Amino acid sequence: MDLIHILNAGKLKPKKMKYFQYFLIACCALLPWNATAVNQGSLTEKIFTKKLGRDLIESLLVKSLMEITQGQTKQAMNTVNELIRTAPNFKLAYLIRGDLISSQGAALEAFGKPSAIGNDKTGNDEIEGLREEARTRIEHYFSEDNNHLVPNLLVELDANQQHLIVVDTVKSRLFLYKKSDAGLQYVADYYVTIGKNGADKQVQGDKRTPLGLYFASKKMTGPLEDFYGDGAYPLNYPNELDQHQSKTGSGIWLHGTPRDTYSRPPRASDGCVVLSNPDLNTLKPILDAGNTPVVISNKIDWVEGQNTLLNIQKTLAKAMLNWRADWAAQNTDAYLNHYSKAFFYSDGGLQTWGDHKRSIQASKPKVTINIGDISMFSYPSAKLPTVVVNFTQDFRSPTLQNKMRKRQYWQQEGNEWKIIYEGAV
Repeated sequence: MDLIHILNAGKLKPKKMKYFQYFLIACCALLPWNATAVNQGSLTEKIFTKKLGRDLIESLLVKSLMEITQGQTKQAMNTVNELIRTAPNFKLAYLIRGDLISSQGAALEAFGKPSAIGNDKTGNDEIEGLREEARTRIEHYFSEDNNHLVPNLLVELDANQQHLIVVDTVKSRLFLYKKSDAGLQYVADYYVTIGKNGADKQVQGDKRTPLGLYFASKKMTGPLEDFYGDGAYPLNYPNELDQHQSKTGSGIWLHGTPRDTYSRPPRASDGCVVLSNPDLNTLKPILDAGNTPVVISNKIDWVEGQNTLLNIQKTLAKAMLNWRADWAAQNTDAYLNHYSKAFFYSDGGLQTWGDHKRSIQASKPKVTINIGDISMFSYPSAKLPTVVVNFTQDFRSPTLQNKMRKRQYWQQEGNEWKIIYEGAV
């Protein structure tokens, strides 16, 4: 069954074809929908009964396009005007309204005209960016994984962490989850902008968004240019693994948009993750807590309900306990066997680390070591399964008492988990 029959149950009248063609240009021609993705009933339900609030912007956007499809141009104009009243700086809404105004008495033959958003000098690149935003928003609106699927990631939040942020760079979407007794629970999702050249940042100035696990610090308190909107929350790029892989660059933030811009095209930042100011302010109470884990990935495996990595989590937790026990027993050979040959830390590699540990453990001092308040996070884009583990370490010996927050990167090598990095947080 073709898309015309799907959208209109085979009842599209010839005189409405010009509106349907506009919809095709605006939406369908810009994204690879398959015939089973939508149907008339689900469209009506999503558009007219979808829960509003944060979804209001995209609901009104899709509603206006569907009204255009049905030839209901007056209703579409009313919907677009309501959209503009709700978000007065939403350029995509002005683009559609401009199309409606310019098409009076003629067919809608093209999606977006340079004069539609109030600037006769608007270039093709800006129009194309708005088209891409429309495609991205509509594609997500009809997606089936909006609010009931969770990312198949190993995640254990510590006592001070209540939320996880996941950025899907392919979908241009930020997903928010909270901790629950049953695991991660979906809270909300938001449209975002990423780097002009996509994801997988490698070097300074490549205008790409990094892939990996990062932690958002609290809101920057110094004065910011209007370009960054209502706030900016720095990410710890480059993290320990990024630095080891010789990745460069800095200043990767979660931030808002200028006051005259509701949202930017999906690929428009210099590498930051950009949200609309209303969405950023919704996240403010969570981000203000600091140390918010942010997973940025271009390949997320979505699953229903609980993820499938609980056994791996148990195996890794056991490996950590064995590591602690061998260290406490001052069994140096067994202790060092927990470290990968690819291990690195601030002062070098495994050889340097091993020599240092052998020298201080030679006398077999009596020590007690306790670890607690553990968090675990899958590291996306790694060649081998990798998990970042943060924990509080309480070390006591006859000559030293030290309590600190530590971070390890564990990597699965064959059937064993090995430490590839260790250091203070």
